[in-house]
Amino acid sequence: MALTVHVDLVSAERTIHSGPAEMVFAPSMMGEVGILPLHAPMLAVMRAGEVRLREPGGEQRSFFVSGGILEVQPSGVTLLCDTVLRAEDIDEKEAAAARDLAERALKGERVRLDPAHAHALLAEAQAKLRVVRIATLRSETNSRP
Repeated sequence: MALTVHVDLVSAERTIHSGPAEMVFAPSMMGEVGILPLHAPMLAVMRAGEVRLREPGGEQRSFFVSGGILEVQPSGVTLLCDTVLRAEDIDEKEAAAARDLAERALKGERVRLDPAHAHALLAEAQAKLRVVRIATLRSETNSRP
């Protein structure tokens, strides 16, 4: 049996996931980090992107996070997220519409977004779309005979 680490993935509203993982991948401000069991303690600021958990048995689960804090301790990994969604709960059409709105604002069209908000909205929408597409590809690959 492979070593595992306990992972808690928490938003302001609720715990989204709590359980063992063989590996955790998270989008830090310095780039993607990979955490294995027995990882050294650390704190990192997360950016918008995908959190992936490789669960015992090899199955991977994907989540979108809009940002937050990643904490690694001997007792486990805690991801405190501003917003977190399971990949299957992301509304792809809504994310695409948000991306389009942000892009129009950044091109100078008259929309109700200031440039800073448009940049943040664009980054979040693009991250959501990446998570959905990666999760879809992963599930299609796993379902092939």
